[in-house]
Amino acid sequence: MRRRDLLGAGMALPLASSALAAPAPALPRGIRRLSPKLDAILDANAPVEILGGGYQWSEGPVWVPRGGGMLLFSDVPANRMWRWRRDKGFDLFLEPSGLVGPIPKSIREAGSNGLALDGRGRLLIADSGSRVVARLDFATKRKTTVVDRFEGKRFNSPNDVICASDGALYFTDPPYGLADEGESPLRELDFCGVYRLAPDGRLEVVDRSLTRPNGIALSPDEGTLYVAVSDPKGPVLVAYTLDARGMPTGKRVLVDFAADVAAGLPGLPDGMKVAAEGHLFASGPGGMHVLSPEGERLGLIQSGDVISNCTIGEGGAALYMSSNHAIARVSLKPQG
Repeated sequence: MRRRDLLGAGMALPLASSALAAPAPALPRGIRRLSPKLDAILDANAPVEILGGGYQWSEGPVWVPRGGGMLLFSDVPANRMWRWRRDKGFDLFLEPSGLVGPIPKSIREAGSNGLALDGRGRLLIADSGSRVVARLDFATKRKTTVVDRFEGKRFNSPNDVICASDGALYFTDPPYGLADEGESPLRELDFCGVYRLAPDGRLEVVDRSLTRPNGIALSPDEGTLYVAVSDPKGPVLVAYTLDARGMPTGKRVLVDFAADVAAGLPGLPDGMKVAAEGHLFASGPGGMHVLSPEGERLGLIQSGDVISNCTIGEGGAALYMSSNHAIARVSLKPQG
C-alpha cells in the first residue's frame, strides 16, 4: 500500500544495503506488553533487529522455506523484489517485479505488493503495477497472470493475496497503485473489492463495501477471513465468518483503530499474518499489533518506524516485518 505521504516519509533513499540508511525514527524500538498472554508468543525483552534498509517502501514479505530459507519482499515504488538470506544478506531477486516497460504517469506504484505461496510452493504476487494477480515460477522466474478482471473490467491495483488449503485465492483490490487513486481515469470498477478465486476459476466478490481493503489473512481453520481497512476515516480490522464454500455468512469489526489514529500514531491498518495457534500479527497505528483471535490487544512491536506488513518465518521462530525503508526481525517463542 502507498502511505508515505500520510506518514511523513516521502524522501527516496539509496538502494538497499546491509546497513540501515533512514531518517531518525519517529517511534521507539521495542516491544510493549499489554497482556500476560503475550508471554506465550514472544519475550517482551527480545530485541527488534533491523536487518537492512534503503528501500523506498518495503511491503508484502513472505518466507520461502526452499533452498535453506529466504525472505522475499517488495519495494513497491521501485518496482523491485528483494531477497534476504541469513548467510548471504540482501540481493535483488526480480526487476521489474510488476509492470514491464515504460511506466506511465497514470501508474503511481508499478511494482509488486503482497506476496504469498500457493499449495505447491509457487510464488503468488499481488501485482499492483500490472493490475493483476500473478504467479511466478522459481526456476525460470517467469510470471503468468492468474486473474486480471472481474466481469470483464480490469482490477484497480491488487494489493495483497493469500491461498487457502483448497487452492482458492483471496485478494484485495484498492486503488493505491493508480496515480489519482479513486479518481483515476484508468479505473474500470466502481468499487474496491475483496475477492475469492475458486480452484475452478470462478471469481466471486466477498465484499464490495470496503473503502480501502488492504491486508488479508485466514484463520488456521479457515473459518474466518480477516481484512484490514486502511481508510483514515474508518481504520478497522474486519473479520468475516466463512461457510463451507469459503464465502462470508457474517461480518464484524474485530479491532477499531480510530482512537489510535486520533491520538496521532503514525500508520494505518495494513498487512497481517495469522500464526498456527490463531493469534494475529497486524500492522496498524504505532506498529505491529499482536492480537488474540477475539481482537484483544496482547502487545505492540515497534521497529522505530511505520510497519506495513509481516510474515512468520524459520518454522515459526521469527517474525519478519517490512518497516518503511527497512526490514526488521523479532524472535518468537516455540508453540505447541
